[in-house]
Amino acid sequence: MTDTRTPAAEPDLAAAAAMWAAYAHAHPDAVRGQGYTVDRFGDSAELADLLLRQVTHGPKRATSTLVADFAAEGEEPPRIGSHWVACDGAGAPRAILRTLELRIGDFGSADESFAFDEGEDDRSLESWRAEHRRYWQRTSAARGATWSEADEIVFERFAVVWPPELAD
Repeated sequence: MTDTRTPAAEPDLAAAAAMWAAYAHAHPDAVRGQGYTVDRFGDSAELADLLLRQVTHGPKRATSTLVADFAAEGEEPPRIGSHWVACDGAGAPRAILRTLELRIGDFGSADESFAFDEGEDDRSLESWRAEHRRYWQRTSAARGATWSEADEIVFERFAVVWPPELAD
């Protein structure tokens, strides 16, 4: 993860809706009765772009988010089968992701397999711990909280389902 932080732009909700409509038209059974969320990775434009590139052109097929972050945003954590439109740092939608696997655990419950699937840095558990510790200390402090290794984390694995040229 990077220390350079420019605030990310708000997601382009109209463009996200158009992307969702194209996906829904192509895959009506996959979206029947489903909604979607619109979000980005990270806490800056640079980090959003870096992590999204690791999804669209690299190995990143997992992410981890503090349960407290969902609560602070007034959002529900994802569900298996739920979709989200991933935006870049400028707010443009770039991919639709579908949640395949979820679990809630604490910092110590992350394992080598998850760190590898998250696809960041050198993909080791050691680098996952170092970078996420730093990230969650920073983002928790930004919302007036203190991060602890005991905090609940949503560990999520996903597939890229849209656009077709990027789909798994």
